[in-house]
Amino acid sequence: MTTEILEDARRRMQGAVDALDRDLAGYRTNRASPALVENIVVDYQGMEMPLNQLAQITVGDARMLVIQPWDPNGVQDVVRALQSAELGMNPQIDGNLIRLILPVLTEERRKDLVRQMGRRVEEAKVAARNVRRSAQDSLKTLEKDGEESQDVVRRALNTLQDHTDAAVSDMELSSKKKEEEVMEV
Repeated sequence: MTTEILEDARRRMQGAVDALDRDLAGYRTNRASPALVENIVVDYQGMEMPLNQLAQITVGDARMLVIQPWDPNGVQDVVRALQSAELGMNPQIDGNLIRLILPVLTEERRKDLVRQMGRRVEEAKVAARNVRRSAQDSLKTLEKDGEESQDVVRRALNTLQDHTDAAVSDMELSSKKKEEEVMEV
């Protein structure tokens, strides 16, 4: 029973790490990345869909994204979605292509992005700790009900703490790497 609780906690903590990685990928650096726009929701023919399901998103050069909708009639819908996303970039239409040129980030804006990322990282750590607390409660209930011995529960709690430490460490590593990218000139 303890192994199921530990495996569930490990899986849920990894989910928090993966969600953080996806969130951090959306933060802008001085380099173009499809992750900046791929999850922007586009109202296309009455349906809301993420941009990456409506268009091919490629990096034209280090500071330009090229978006090519699969349906040429959807170009205006994509442009409207990009403008309403307030990315700080003005989409340029070139036939069936949309170009987004990334302006250079100011020092102040880079510091602001790092602060925002810090808040998001802290939220992810709290999520991992909440998973730990839930698993601890389940393990202690097993011990209290006599389903597991005190030694087994103590070992499981130590393993649970190791899972938590690993998840938090992964989060800090991802955060540090992204912070370096954002602060790069």
